[in-house]
Amino acid sequence: MIRNGDTRVNVIRAERCAGLAVKQTRVAQTVPILRGERAVPVALETLRRKPKTPPLKKVTSQLIANVFLYLRDAEAEMPPIDGPCKRQGRIVEAQVPLSSLARIASHKDVAYVEIAEALQTPHASVSGRRPKPPKMSQRRVGGGAHHHYGKGVLIGVIDVQGFDFAHPDFLDERGRTRFVRIWDQGGTSRPSPSGRQFEYGSEIIDTHMNAALRVERRGGLPATELEPQSQQVAGSHGTHVASIAAGNRGVCRRADIAAVLISLPEADLDTRLSFYDSSRLVDAIDYLLELAGKRPISINISLGTNGHSHDGSAAVTRWIDARLAVGGRAITVAAGNSGQERGERADDYGWMMGRIHSSGQIVAAGLERHLEWQVVGNTRMDVSENEMEIWFGGQDRVAVSVKPPGGDWIGPVEPRQYIENRMLPDGSILSVYNEVFHPANGLNHISVFLSPFFGQDAIIGVKAGTWIVRLHGREIRDGRFHAWIERDDPHKLGRIGTKDAWRFPSFFTEASLVDDSTVSSLGCATRTICVASLDGARNRISPSSSEGPTRDGRPKPDVAAPGTDIVAANGFMGPDQPWIALSGTSMASPFVAGVAGLMLAVAPELTSAQIEGILRRTARPLPGSSFAWVKDAGFGCLDADACLEEVRHLNERKDLG
Repeated sequence: MIRNGDTRVNVIRAERCAGLAVKQTRVAQTVPILRGERAVPVALETLRRKPKTPPLKKVTSQLIANVFLYLRDAEAEMPPIDGPCKRQGRIVEAQVPLSSLARIASHKDVAYVEIAEALQTPHASVSGRRPKPPKMSQRRVGGGAHHHYGKGVLIGVIDVQGFDFAHPDFLDERGRTRFVRIWDQGGTSRPSPSGRQFEYGSEIIDTHMNAALRVERRGGLPATELEPQSQQVAGSHGTHVASIAAGNRGVCRRADIAAVLISLPEADLDTRLSFYDSSRLVDAIDYLLELAGKRPISINISLGTNGHSHDGSAAVTRWIDARLAVGGRAITVAAGNSGQERGERADDYGWMMGRIHSSGQIVAAGLERHLEWQVVGNTRMDVSENEMEIWFGGQDRVAVSVKPPGGDWIGPVEPRQYIENRMLPDGSILSVYNEVFHPANGLNHISVFLSPFFGQDAIIGVKAGTWIVRLHGREIRDGRFHAWIERDDPHKLGRIGTKDAWRFPSFFTEASLVDDSTVSSLGCATRTICVASLDGARNRISPSSSEGPTRDGRPKPDVAAPGTDIVAANGFMGPDQPWIALSGTSMASPFVAGVAGLMLAVAPELTSAQIEGILRRTARPLPGSSFAWVKDAGFGCLDADACLEEVRHLNERKDLG
């Protein structure tokens, strides 16, 4: 769909597609950003010449895509690639021009090409801007006799909005920062990390940061201005997360800290020129593991993706699982904030972010199921790409039809057929792909895309209302299916004519919603530790916390940890407001990452599977629950002291053996 779009459309698409970027600034500037007086919303019938999808004459080399290639097997030959790439078994991460995709996809040893998934901006809610500082004992685990609060361990944090390395919560007794590295993937202030695979962004090392701190103490500029990052947001999400996991009042308070700042640019021109996708996450993990070397490392990721089949078979989750096959490593992932089914107050619209999943069964051939897909309208215009993915067993054959609001049925699209970039009578652009035997997991896969029309200084948003996706049972041996809508964070793009243009989440109607299996696809990896959010004051799981299980029925999330009204470092706000209270699974995950760091300090050879098993065994059920796994709380609430006691016993048994 992307490859067969013309250059102008793909330049605009690059503003919203995380895995697509324009190669040169000059090219990005040739297409104006369509908003304000330059962009006019139109109805299709008012155009003098009705637009048509132009025939594709030449695929541009000026747009590049971050993709994952699935090779036939681990020994297969890699195709020639015109850009940076690296390999993990049969999966290759590569950055390639659109003009090369057809050649790469047709290579004899390439089974499939998958564009990197968008990383979703974390949405922690602010609970209080001037809270009392957390007590030193609040996140102190055990007596420290065995784990020494993580001394010798590296805590890695992959996050956004910047890391305030000069905050008092990260300074040691000599006034030096405990951050040893910050790789700013969108930065330009320092050279990029050495080594071909990380030749972008800038790397700030501890000597740079400590030199800036000495200048600040002598009355100079603030240290974070002397060593700036591409994002330094007041109340920084990344700073808050790092503070929980490893700040001086945090869990793993004597560990070294290394951070990777994922670039999530806000300016439209910058987003055209930047990547902010799952391939960048892979690079961040590899960078931290390389930095750790033989040291034990616990990494926290409070970002998410919502694409693919939610069964651990996506390229990024397979990559992570392969990296966790070695002992001394753990990766903790926030479950996500897509658990809310309905509003708790009249002004609460968090449910729009939660209605992302549906499932059901076509019980026999000749029967049908409908999925209702809501696109917003009224005074708003949705100018974002909207995607629904439907996954079902390879033994079934299912066709698909689509009915726009007030329109006629389109289809059916039979297995192995597709519709690509078709303009509908309402002006929306529809693409439908009905694939069989996906090479990642052997499942069948239907993708439905609703895209806006971008004309010359004219925009037609996706038709507002309820779109209906009909599944036709052709050959049914099982019939079960799952569907997800790729989450699109609400973002106002400006005024277009009389309407507000939004990149806005579409969602399932209440009739089609099935309120489970909303855990971030990163949390569905086999060996990541997936964490739900506990509301400790109410002794319940937070309503917004995403729920399991995975599509293939595995128990995720693993455990729940405190995630409501969590007080930690308030980044880039200065001495007058040093602390801030935030809520979300983003705050729960670093609690567990810190505890995993303490466990590795006691037993550095622990594997991620062992850490996960210990967390599950020692978790405490919520009142009224049993030890059985439940979809919102996992195996129960984190018991950090019990985790360390279990590791101590494990070491004792090893010594006796």
